[in-house]
Amino acid sequence: MKTINTCLIGTALLFSSWVNALTLDEAKQQGLVGETLSGYIAPVTQTPEAIAFAEKINHARKDSYQKIAAQNNVSVSDIASVTGQKLIQRAKAGEYVRGINGQWLKKGNAK
Repeated sequence: MKTINTCLIGTALLFSSWVNALTLDEAKQQGLVGETLSGYIAPVTQTPEAIAFAEKINHARKDSYQKIAAQNNVSVSDIASVTGQKLIQRAKAGEYVRGINGQWLKKGNAK
């Protein structure tokens, strides 16, 4: 039992360092996460790493949205929604965005 706990702790430490080492741009470029209209990212691939990464980024985004909403006397959801639309428009070629229909689309090159 002690060996299993040690292995789990070691795996958790390795996993957390991987999540902390990856930038948002890198995660998007690798197709792990994508932007959504909600203003939050979501995992494109349902791996534990992608899910944990999205949760970490979304927690920081929510904090930021709350501060902006309080300063402007608007709802957090309004700030998140406007931001989500802008982030989808700004997504780079090769990155995933989730459309209105809930499907992931890979952005192409602008012509």
